[in-house]
Amino acid sequence: MKKTSLYIDPGVDRALDRRAAAEGITKAELVRRVLAAAVAERSGPRPRARGVFEGPSDLGAGAERYLAETGFGEG
Repeated sequence: MKKTSLYIDPGVDRALDRRAAAEGITKAELVRRVLAAAVAERSGPRPRARGVFEGPSDLGAGAERYLAETGFGEG
C-alpha cells in the first residue's frame, strides 16, 4: 500500500471517526473502502451523447432569439 496524506474538514474527520467506530474498523480502513468504492463507480469509459442533438451550435447563447423566431410561448 502507498501512504498518502489528506487535509479534511474537522466535521468530516469527526464523522469518519463515528462511522469507523460504528463499523468496528479503523478510520484508515474506512477511508480506503470509501475511496475504492468511489473509484470503482467511475471505472470504464463514460458514454458520450453523440448525434443526439441537431440544430444551431449556439442554441444556449441565442435561446431567446430562437424562441422568438419559432413563436414559442405566444398565444
